Amino acid sequence: MTHQSPNAGESRLDRGKRVLAEIDGEAGHKVIAALQDIAPDFATYILEFPFGDIYSRPGLDLRAREIATIAALTAMGNATPQLKVHIEAGLNVGLTREEVIEIIIQMAVYAGFPAALNGLFAAKEVFAARGLSLGEQG
Repeated sequence: MTHQSPNAGESRLDRGKRVLAEIDGEAGHKVIAALQDIAPDFATYILEFPFGDIYSRPGLDLRAREIATIAALTAMGNATPQLKVHIEAGLNVGLTREEVIEIIIQMAVYAGFPAALNGLFAAKEVFAARGLSLGEQG
């Protein structure tokens, strides 16, 4: 998928919805829908700021942004549900299974083996759900 820059006249919310759909597809919509009964304003914040403002910036393509996001969430070590969503997103924007694994292994140097192990097990679940073998794309 190619990165789409902001459209003139497009609201942050509309741009966020468009970019979320491009990156996360169904997984992203599930997160937003799950917030509707408890914190609908927070769902709007997610659409407007990360997706409407940051992900839609022209400086990096979506593939590079997902590499950074997978690395950061792996390094955090406590964001497994979000990591799974972004592994899915990485696959959606062109990362291979092997690239995702290498991103997570690289984090062992900076975040430690427990964080990398947790990340690898999260990736394993995502890959199994997609029926992927080594080197395949989502």
